[in-house]
Amino acid sequence: MITCQLDHLVVAAATLDQGVAYLEEKLGVMVPQGGNHPLMGTHNRLMQLGDGAFLEVIAIDPDAAPPGRARWYALDDPAMQARIATRPALITWVVRTNDIEGAVRMSSVLPGPVIEGRRGDLVWQITVPDDGSMPEDGLFPTLIQWPGALKEDGPAPNMANLGCTLETLTLFQSGPARLRAALNSVGAERLAEVEDGPSRLEARIACPKGLVTLD
Repeated sequence: MITCQLDHLVVAAATLDQGVAYLEEKLGVMVPQGGNHPLMGTHNRLMQLGDGAFLEVIAIDPDAAPPGRARWYALDDPAMQARIATRPALITWVVRTNDIEGAVRMSSVLPGPVIEGRRGDLVWQITVPDDGSMPEDGLFPTLIQWPGALKEDGPAPNMANLGCTLETLTLFQSGPARLRAALNSVGAERLAEVEDGPSRLEARIACPKGLVTLD
């Protein structure tokens, strides 16, 4: 049986320092160091969000060699670069599955091919379109499968717990029937609320500064 669980939220920033400073201002915490992604020329920081989920803030690594392909999460897209030049933004979410190939086959939208991701010694499988774009502008989740002992619960339990908990994730799309059907096709319909409205994601997070909305 194919299972899906909310794995993490992705906040993109023009630089990692800007992303960390933004989240410190919003949430009242300093997101700890993550690592580098050699295949994509990016780096990140990571922290728990409770219930097996985590938050990732990610940016292009200025010290990395240019990748031989488009970076994930549309980070090379001029529209995305203009968006995060203003401020960091919650751009998409990631769902972990115990059978990523099966989930891709079931999906009613094209999530992209399954490739190998790597950070240090940790290797995983993840869906990334060849052009680096995000399905449904990031409203449909990236799919990920973690290896071995991390397959069910993911890596969040090994990350810093700074007292931040995801309360709700809401996806807004004008005429959201297609999105609801797409989420249902991979068994992710229960993992986020879907509302009618201009395309965006909103996460409500309980944190040291109270109940805060990231978008």
